[in-house]
Amino acid sequence: MREVKLIAVMALGTALLRFLPFLIFRKRTPPYIAYLGKVLPPALVGMLVIYCFKDVSFTTAPHGLPELIAAGSVVLLHVWKRSSLISILGGTAIYMVLVQLVFA
Repeated sequence: MREVKLIAVMALGTALLRFLPFLIFRKRTPPYIAYLGKVLPPALVGMLVIYCFKDVSFTTAPHGLPELIAAGSVVLLHVWKRSSLISILGGTAIYMVLVQLVFA
């Protein structure tokens, strides 16, 4: 029962944080919030790319090829299908095949 209460409190806190901006800015969104809405998504994607490549050794075999091929496939899939879900799942599947079967 304790776990159910904990999950309920966490769900309520998450929902409140998601709805809070809509409750605060009902009439008009301030310019700085609109600016953050434009610049934060690309900045976060850039940070994730850097995080994904931070431990890749480009000087030793396989020289980061699985990671680069998988990242390229994510970009190509996204340009082709315009679906984040397909891009992420496809890139993950390609990376796992490369690491487990090709570059093992």
